[in-house]
Amino acid sequence: MLRSPRLPALVLLISLAAALPAAGRDKKSTEHLSEAHKRWLASVELIISDEERETFLAIEEEYQRDAFIERFWRIRDPYPDTALNEFRERWERKVEEAMAAFGRLDDDRGKVYLLNGAPDALVPINCADLWPGQVWYYGRAETLGSEFAMLFLDRGGRRWSLWRGDDLGELLRFGSVLTTGAEALEAIRNTCRFSEQEALFAVLGQRQRLGQLGYDMALAEAQTNKEPPSGEWVATFHAYSTQLEEGADRFSATLTVDYPGRRQSRTVVQALVAVPKAEVGRAELAGHTSYNLLATGEILRGDRLFENFRYRFNFSEDEIAGDTLPLLLERNLRPGPYRLVVKLEDLNTKKVQRLSQELEVPDVGDLRPRIVDEATRLLFEEANRAILTTDTTLAMVEPYGDLQAGLLRIDTLTTGDEIDHVTFLMEGKPILTKRQPPFSVELDLGRMPRLRTLTAIAYDAAGNELVRDQMVLNASSHRFDVKLIEPRRGVKYERSLRAEARVEVPADKVVERVEFYLNEAEIATLYQPPWVQTILIPPGGGLAYVRAVAFQPDGNSTEDLVFVNAPAYLEEVDIQFVELYIAAVDGNGRPVTTLERDDFTVREDGVAQQPTRFDRVTNLPIHAGILLDTSASMEASLEDARSAALGFFEAIIQPRDRATLITFNDTPFLAAKFTNRLADVGRGLAGLKAERGTSLYDSLVFALQYFNGIKGQRALIVLSDGQDEHSRFSFEDTLEFAQRAGVAIYAIGLDLPAKLRDAKRKLAKFADQTGGRAFFVDGSAELPAIYDTIQNELRSRYYLAYQSTNTAPSEEFRTIEVEIAQRDLEAKTLRGYYP
Repeated sequence: MLRSPRLPALVLLISLAAALPAAGRDKKSTEHLSEAHKRWLASVELIISDEERETFLAIEEEYQRDAFIERFWRIRDPYPDTALNEFRERWERKVEEAMAAFGRLDDDRGKVYLLNGAPDALVPINCADLWPGQVWYYGRAETLGSEFAMLFLDRGGRRWSLWRGDDLGELLRFGSVLTTGAEALEAIRNTCRFSEQEALFAVLGQRQRLGQLGYDMALAEAQTNKEPPSGEWVATFHAYSTQLEEGADRFSATLTVDYPGRRQSRTVVQALVAVPKAEVGRAELAGHTSYNLLATGEILRGDRLFENFRYRFNFSEDEIAGDTLPLLLERNLRPGPYRLVVKLEDLNTKKVQRLSQELEVPDVGDLRPRIVDEATRLLFEEANRAILTTDTTLAMVEPYGDLQAGLLRIDTLTTGDEIDHVTFLMEGKPILTKRQPPFSVELDLGRMPRLRTLTAIAYDAAGNELVRDQMVLNASSHRFDVKLIEPRRGVKYERSLRAEARVEVPADKVVERVEFYLNEAEIATLYQPPWVQTILIPPGGGLAYVRAVAFQPDGNSTEDLVFVNAPAYLEEVDIQFVELYIAAVDGNGRPVTTLERDDFTVREDGVAQQPTRFDRVTNLPIHAGILLDTSASMEASLEDARSAALGFFEAIIQPRDRATLITFNDTPFLAAKFTNRLADVGRGLAGLKAERGTSLYDSLVFALQYFNGIKGQRALIVLSDGQDEHSRFSFEDTLEFAQRAGVAIYAIGLDLPAKLRDAKRKLAKFADQTGGRAFFVDGSAELPAIYDTIQNELRSRYYLAYQSTNTAPSEEFRTIEVEIAQRDLEAKTLRGYYP
């Protein structure tokens, strides 16, 4: 039995408009396209948006159209992390099938087939008095999501058309405008076989139930692409285009290409664009004068776009002594022929320029820079000394496992014959020098896994640094970090230096850009790797610092800073920026949300601290997790515990928040990664089974380590009904790890017997030291109320930050005390931290 599809009126009216015949669109001519590009455009007519089509037709270069096509498919890939683009494969297969079956794509059958696939049933119509036709039946059409039948007619033309349901006389081969519906029905009964009658009456009955408007809307739905991608990618594609608008004002510039060295198997290609100052505008803001230019580039190999890139340059008036602004662009390419295209934009006058040059990238070997202009050569010669021109490489081998503690051996892989010795540094301090292979080091990391930075530096016999590698041990999968490899501390720079940053980003995130600064002046912004930029420094080589700041699309950032030309006596002081999340509760444990900054007093090791930031957590996102005990003793309570956890997730997850679920028995298991999708944590809660023993401390360390690298308010709810049985980490070690992690722990002891008084004490200690709370209940029925209390407290906390006045290099624990002016209120926050 056919059911009437649910079709929201507004959506369907929009869909109906979008599904009008192609002639209804403002069709720009395709005559300038190659035959291959014409065929492609016809094949995607049903899924390409007007904005995408207009952009494609406006592209002037063939290679840019090819790049557009690749991006068009990539943006629609449902699983971008896999090698196969499932959407593209499926669509191109359906295009081939439609062409084979119908001979064209603008036939109505072809349109429906492309968007919905093959029908579940097809009934040919060959009645004597009716036009030949086909009835297609879908049990669940991709575009409609419900049962639907439609009729296609062959009225003797080249295309089959979809019957719109508004005139039964159209079914008759010899009908006229005077033909009545009764005559058409009579012809169906007299000249059609039973199977044909059944199929036709199914279509007619559906039309009767929906009414003409509903039937029109349903047909439009069946021919409409329902999920066009966001148009943002088109704007991004525009931004990376080197095309110039017709009639745009231009400024003069020259392009020189050099090959100063090698990065492993690739040649370093430096493109120097010289722009006369007099040709571009200056920005004068708040007494600061600067030149601001944007460079967008393309590398072509043959007739294909190999890569594109983008730089933004900011030159202060007092930085450039001569009459020319030097824009240095750097790429790493394998030897061979290429074409470089660079589009320049003066951001102050909106003038533009486009430069192009054929390249024959050499295998540089021992080739040295050959910049023709002597003044420019001297300017960049110093920075280019940092470019590796040998085959020497050094890489440390990542150890197996997530949590590293105790004794650990780190091996290295090296190539080249110039290495004389390798020095290993832990947190920047030398710990071992190896003068013969194997270049490895054995570390004692202590009892607990801590974040450690290990550096290996290879030197030649004369003591010159050849290459270095860095490894961060016990780094979280959420770690977002940038490290300046160049410039190096202790090296003297006079004219220029090479700034090179290494960016570490979570697997599911991307780097939007990296900004390079000299002191506080922004020099350049890079939008793609390699994150390398040559920086000119003021004459005289005085004390300065280089800063690299990496950004993610959501605005999250991280930075690194290196002092250059620093005197030997300069001491770098590590200033701790301490962030506290404070719950103010009354005598009944209820949150109080009406306090101001002056109501709080903060002391670190007894010394008063001055708050620099203050906010209410209602304005800040939350990362919350549940560590759920699934050991055998939880069997009777697991179902209630699961339902209560789901209720907590439903209440806590808002658009800016993230939640995670970790289950544990004798081993921890990440059941749901941090997400704001309730379905993800629901999937993690499904299929839980109570079995095996309890490793509470090991699981707590695992969970806290998973929070590492996440900024902002973080809370972990630990639900268990027993004491630890199998952990390798002790309570004292786990407590220290919790204090270092800075995550508020809310401990829930479920039905703990009186004999487990020590287990209660330890759970309470975890909560007290980290700014959380401890709850002990007799049964799982009380869990929903506890989760509600926790959720309310997390939404009622205060954010208070201060810059510690303690600049001592000690690694000892620092205590924190927070007092509230109203003496009847208690401040719950972490009790201290390790610097």
